[in-house]
Amino acid sequence: MKKDKEMIGVKEIARRANVSIATVDRVIHNRTGVSVKTRRKINELIQELDYQPNILASRLASRKTIHVAILLPAVSDETNFWEAPLRGIRRAEAEIKQYGVVVRPYFFDLNDKESFRQQARAILEQEVHGVLLSPSFVEESSAFIQECKQRALPYVFIDSTIPKQDNLCYIGPHLFQSGYLSAQLLTYGLPNSTDKVLVVNISREVDNFNYPQIEEGFRSFFKETNRANPIVRIDIRQTAYPSVQDELTRALHQHPDVAAWFVTNSRVASVARFLEGKGMADKFLIGYDYLPENIRYLKKGTIDFLICHKPEEQGYRGVMALYQTLVLSAGVEKEYFMPIDIITRSNYAFYRN
Repeated sequence: MKKDKEMIGVKEIARRANVSIATVDRVIHNRTGVSVKTRRKINELIQELDYQPNILASRLASRKTIHVAILLPAVSDETNFWEAPLRGIRRAEAEIKQYGVVVRPYFFDLNDKESFRQQARAILEQEVHGVLLSPSFVEESSAFIQECKQRALPYVFIDSTIPKQDNLCYIGPHLFQSGYLSAQLLTYGLPNSTDKVLVVNISREVDNFNYPQIEEGFRSFFKETNRANPIVRIDIRQTAYPSVQDELTRALHQHPDVAAWFVTNSRVASVARFLEGKGMADKFLIGYDYLPENIRYLKKGTIDFLICHKPEEQGYRGVMALYQTLVLSAGVEKEYFMPIDIITRSNYAFYRN
């Protein structure tokens, strides 16, 4: 009965618009081949008649499979941050697989650009209808995105973004505000305007879009609040702990008066480990992400604050954005900024990442 009622609605729209039922179906499912004038007329009739197409029923009946590719860093010994987005992706997959959506993960090594290129090529060699990715390597991600554009594949960014890339949407933190809030928190541990601050970037890709945006927000707080604290930045491109230790030792030798440390990503545990080894666990330290190694130092008080952006929710919302586009033909928000959560020794046990 419901299907018959729906078909009557389509026929009535086609009759009033003086077009075929197939033309109405193309407009409902946002397909090409309809003039702007005709599309506008049909959409007006849909609104006038308050017609609600049962798109999900159509999907179930069509038995067509939609393939969504996931391109993310692999969990490694250095960081297990990417376990959280993957949990969200799996949760979304469980909800939508009944509508013929298949999610295929492809993992690359954060320390190896070639592994990203290889996985990107593997995706493009398959039948894919949409892509979710974290653009960790800017140049390689941009090249992959160009290929997606040529194939008219919608793609969603999570956790980090690249400006002006025509992505379907970005789901992740507001990077500038995240850095701004971190600076505000850091000043609680800086009683004097002469206290020096060290900003630490630990990443092979310190030039990607994330870190400059975070640091710009961080410095803006000091500028806007007229604080004259000296701010020094160091970039550590080798992420293994021995390399981090060497670079931090060199930085401490050059700046022995550093009073507070800000780490721009999840590798804050490496800095906490270094400070403990130097007998400097009382120094003010802020970093990112709800990871077991970070929580361990947070509990001990070596890390004072962790900033978190709900990575599991990012993964979930990223897949659902592609589902809304590919299955429901519905629009999505161009930018969906995640909450900027402050985790401390007092509340970490109750946090859901």
